[in-house]
Amino acid sequence: MQGMNTRTAKFSIGQLVKHKSFPLRGVVIDVDSEFNHGDNWWQAIPEAERPARDQPFYHVLAEGLDDVQAAYISEQNLEPDTDGAPVSNPAAARVFSGFADGRYRLRTSMLH
Repeated sequence: MQGMNTRTAKFSIGQLVKHKSFPLRGVVIDVDSEFNHGDNWWQAIPEAERPARDQPFYHVLAEGLDDVQAAYISEQNLEPDTDGAPVSNPAAARVFSGFADGRYRLRTSMLH
């Protein structure tokens, strides 16, 4: 049996992140170990700008997006956000139980 090539995600759920190239900051709400978002989305990215598929991708509640949308961003395009302030996305209050020390705490049960 061959060993699996597994990658460890650099960012975790509840962590603040920002995009390296665009003015986008947000909080990680989910992590895919590799690209898992559909070929139509993939093909919409100009070929010269497409990130590698075999890296973690993050679902990020970002500022400026409405409460039903999350950005889907490759690890290579993210860096830690050290701003220390919570994000202004209204969905953060439903996903997380609070914000302290620059990090969100995951809610143990979802609100309806």
